[in-house]
Amino acid sequence: MVNESPDARPRRRLRPTRRGKVVLVVGALLVVSAAVLIPLSLTGSDEPPKKQESPQSTLMIPEGRRVSQVYEAVDKALDLKPGSTQAAASTADLELPAQAEGNPEGYLFPATYPVDDATEPAGLLRYMADTARKHFAADHVTAGAQRNNVSVYDTVTIASIVQAEADTASDMGKVARVVYNRLLKDMPLQMDSTINYALKRSTLDTTTADTQLDSPYNSYRIKGLPPTPIGNPGEEALRAAVSPTPGPWLYFVTVGPGDTRFTDSYDEQQRNVEEFNRSRGSAATG
Repeated sequence: MVNESPDARPRRRLRPTRRGKVVLVVGALLVVSAAVLIPLSLTGSDEPPKKQESPQSTLMIPEGRRVSQVYEAVDKALDLKPGSTQAAASTADLELPAQAEGNPEGYLFPATYPVDDATEPAGLLRYMADTARKHFAADHVTAGAQRNNVSVYDTVTIASIVQAEADTASDMGKVARVVYNRLLKDMPLQMDSTINYALKRSTLDTTTADTQLDSPYNSYRIKGLPPTPIGNPGEEALRAAVSPTPGPWLYFVTVGPGDTRFTDSYDEQQRNVEEFNRSRGSAATG
């Protein structure tokens, strides 16, 4: 998020978002990983989990992946026809919160899951959702949501924005604070990541025309949070949404790698944006 009042002329390179820096390579998600496994049975049945001494392989879901990307990764991991996991999701009984209205976005927790020949997509999705519910039901999350005067579902939504927008983990708490500060001041969030979600893309470039998009996810036109999370946030982003860094900031822009600037001054923000545009222009012509 960069500009409080976008110029009427279409312009490129205005508002950077972290999501544009991340490209999902679905084929790389099926890995044998040393990461912590979620030790769960992943079959489609309701039988008690069977002990697995050594899973054949694992499926890693990185932080911030959208539901559509998770579906694609599961199809690839289980060698299924494209669209199979998405179809299974409609009957998987994921026990989502009422606010979700059946949409599992935000509730397919990023982690490393064991898979084998008996794994079925519905069972895998249920365990992802079960893992998310356990994390989101933790005392510090529920207490933080109450302290911030939002629901747990809203906290997950804020965490998903933080996951998409923060350039580094150390910036997450400040990004979360910008979200809360804008909500408290009844300002539109103006987050490029929500527009990217609506347009099903990942980019660092947002035009003024993009900000006129007719979508409930257009946080330039519509105040408040988007109707759902815009991805599946990880633990660090969730912590930032629960306990945002104290500060007055209303704006931020990532001028360069590791250089995100936060301010409560619109004029200072515009100067930072101009520096970002210059650096992007130099990179494009260099």
